[in-house]
Amino acid sequence: MTTRTETMRNHWWWRPGWSMGRRFYTWHLTFEGQADVHRLADEYRSALAPLGDALTPIPDKWLHLTMQGIGFVGEVKEQDVHAVVDAARARLAAVPAFDLQIGPEVLDPEAVLLHVRPDGPVRAVRDAIRAAIGEALGEVPEKAEGFTPHVSVAYSAGDGPAAPIAEVLAGLSLAPAQARISGAELIVLHRDNLMYEWESFAMAPLG
Repeated sequence: MTTRTETMRNHWWWRPGWSMGRRFYTWHLTFEGQADVHRLADEYRSALAPLGDALTPIPDKWLHLTMQGIGFVGEVKEQDVHAVVDAARARLAAVPAFDLQIGPEVLDPEAVLLHVRPDGPVRAVRDAIRAAIGEALGEVPEKAEGFTPHVSVAYSAGDGPAAPIAEVLAGLSLAPAQARISGAELIVLHRDNLMYEWESFAMAPLG
């Protein structure tokens, strides 16, 4: 693990548009039933536990790979969301399911992130979802550029030096996790409890 991060900042500041009670339509890859991903996340949770409340560890249930947002509930018509789902299902049926390796980690100023590889298939899924959104809504929120596929295992819960976290990570040698990606999930996301939590809206299987 290498890092140039010297200071951590609290991940849980309210980003523009977000507030208590708001909900957001977004596409993620999720990891329900992916035992090896849960194994690796648990190893990181155990290793980072001595750091106390400096980090917010992510439970297995809420592990995810962020893909592509649509918009806030109440600002996007539900019928339009259903149209996105229909378009995404048609496009993703032509994208083959694939295997993903998750890890090793990198320390970001707001999180402990795990690299994923190969990233090409992940980008192909995102491109298909963006095309579906454009087809259904006429425009696509969020930039296509700057997307770096990753899975977070802990978020920074405050401002402070990165060195204690980096020291723990430097002493680790954890086997990467293997995951099978067979679909993308449209979720209704919130962050009311200092965690990204959601309800599922729809699944779109890969081919």
